[in-house]
Amino acid sequence: MKSLRAFLFFAAVLIALAAAPFTSNLYASEVQAPFKFVVADAQTTHHLNLYVAHDLGIFEKYGLDVRIESVSDNAAARDLVVSGGADIFWSCPTVAIAAIANGAPIKSIAQVKRPCTSVLVVDPSSPIKAFADLKGREIAGISPTCEAVISLAVKAGETGGAFNLQKLAGGPAIAALKSKSVDGAILEEPHVSIAELAGYKVVFSDVSANIPCRTINASDRILASDAEKLKLFVKAVDDANKIILANPTEDNIVDIAVKYTGAPKEAIIHGNDRLKFTTVLDREGLKALGDELIKLGNIKENPGDKLFSSAFKGITW
Repeated sequence: MKSLRAFLFFAAVLIALAAAPFTSNLYASEVQAPFKFVVADAQTTHHLNLYVAHDLGIFEKYGLDVRIESVSDNAAARDLVVSGGADIFWSCPTVAIAAIANGAPIKSIAQVKRPCTSVLVVDPSSPIKAFADLKGREIAGISPTCEAVISLAVKAGETGGAFNLQKLAGGPAIAALKSKSVDGAILEEPHVSIAELAGYKVVFSDVSANIPCRTINASDRILASDAEKLKLFVKAVDDANKIILANPTEDNIVDIAVKYTGAPKEAIIHGNDRLKFTTVLDREGLKALGDELIKLGNIKENPGDKLFSSAFKGITW
C-alpha cells in the first residue's frame, strides 16, 4: 500500500510538471501586447482630450499604446501623417479639408470640439464697434484659411469693412496688439484668456459661434488595416471628454494642460470651460467650410462626404 501511495504521488508531480509549460504558454497567448498608435501633435489646450486620455491611462484601458510626437504646427502634423511617420493628427478642420481636397490619403474620423472659440480681441479704447469699422484695419490672425479669420472676413466684407490680415500666431499677435502695430488680433484659447487678463476685450463674439473647430484625422493606411482599433482610440478620447466637461478647471486637468502646452495656469483656469469637447462630426459645418475654401481659391472642389471615413458612419457621423 505504501508503495502504491508513493507511486501515485510521484505520478501526480510528473503530471503537474508536464502541464506547467502548457498552462504558461496558453496564458501568454491570451495576453496581447498593446496596439501602438503615433499621434502627431502641435500642442494646444484645444487638444486637451488627447493629453488627458494619455496621462490618465484611458488609452491603456482600451489596450492602446499611444505615443505623442510633438511638431511645430498643424501643417507639420498633417505632413507627418501623410508621409507615414504618424497615424493620427488633431488640427483645424480647414487644414484637413484642404489636404483631402488636394488628394492627401487621410480622413476626418471625429470632431474634437465645437464651436470655434477663436475671437477678435481689441484694445478697450478701440473704435471698432461694428463690422464696417474694420475697413482698412490691420488685423493679426494665424492664417487666411483659419475658420475664424474666414468668418470674420465674410462678415466684414458684407458691410464693406474688408481688413488687412497680418499672419501672426497667438503670442506674436498679442505682442503686435500691445505695440499697436495691429488694430486687433484674432486669437484662440488660451491666448484669448491671456489677452483678456491683460485688459483687452472681445468683440463680435458670436461670429464663430456656429463653426466646427478641430478634427481628429487618420491616415487611409491605418483606417484600412486597423479601423476597429481606431474606434477604441476615439472611445478613449470620448471618455476623456466626459472627464474634462465634468470640471474643466479641476486641478489635475489644469495641471495636464500646463504640462503639455506651457500656457499660464491662470489663463487655462479663465477660459478652459469654453472648450466644448465632443467626438460627433459636424458634417454640414465642415462641408460649408469647404465651400469657403473654394471661394478663397484654396481648393477647386469640395470633398463633401469624402472628408469622412465610412468606418465611422454611425459612430461619429
